Amino acid sequence: QVQLVESGGGLVHPGGSLRLSCAASGSMFSRSVMRWYRQAPGKQRELVASATSSGVTDYLNSVKGRFTISRDDAKNTLYLQMNSLKPEDTAVYYCNTDWRGLGYWGRGTQVTVSS
Repeated sequence: QVQLVESGGGLVHPGGSLRLSCAASGSMFSRSVMRWYRQAPGKQRELVASATSSGVTDYLNSVKGRFTISRDDAKNTLYLQMNSLKPEDTAVYYCNTDWRGLGYWGRGTQVTVSS
């Protein structure tokens, strides 16, 4: 059983920063690709960033240079450092992984960027 719990969301002004965390249960973390998705109101969920077990990362074009995904395998925790936030980054952010053919999602954390 895999459980993912996100935290760190909140309200921030444009240009501000937030750091999201995703705590994972289970022994799969260090061997899994971990991802951050987001879903804005009225829009489809989109992949924001991913990090493989070997440390290869990938980003949505619109967040490149502003967001950084990282992982601490010793703590079973995934992070998303978000800088220079824009109103269009407002969304619920979800942690995701796949393990043994099943997909797992956290419940999400709300990020609101507004003046």
